[in-house]
Amino acid sequence: MTTLLDYCSLIRSKNAGPFTLTLDFMCHDRTAYDALIATGFLNKNLFATLYGTTPDQILLVHHPLALAVKVSLPRPTVQGGPHDTDCYAGQQYAPLMDMEIA
Repeated sequence: MTTLLDYCSLIRSKNAGPFTLTLDFMCHDRTAYDALIATGFLNKNLFATLYGTTPDQILLVHHPLALAVKVSLPRPTVQGGPHDTDCYAGQQYAPLMDMEIA
């Protein structure tokens, strides 16, 4: 089974303000980056499904010189709000970790 950790040396999520969540995927090397991009795994529909939004609300940017992919989307709940269980958004990447990449 292939997972994101087979391609990435760093996967993280964080706030990009109180209303936006950002996820970063930084690959081991050029070969890993090119292979990950070729899978099409990191796509707007995946993030829309996982985080309860629509694809048009998602910004997905490939950074080939940095061997990275950045994804930004609306936070599931406002930072610091009464239903916020992850104030810094540092745990939001977790649902992606065990997913098999075809």
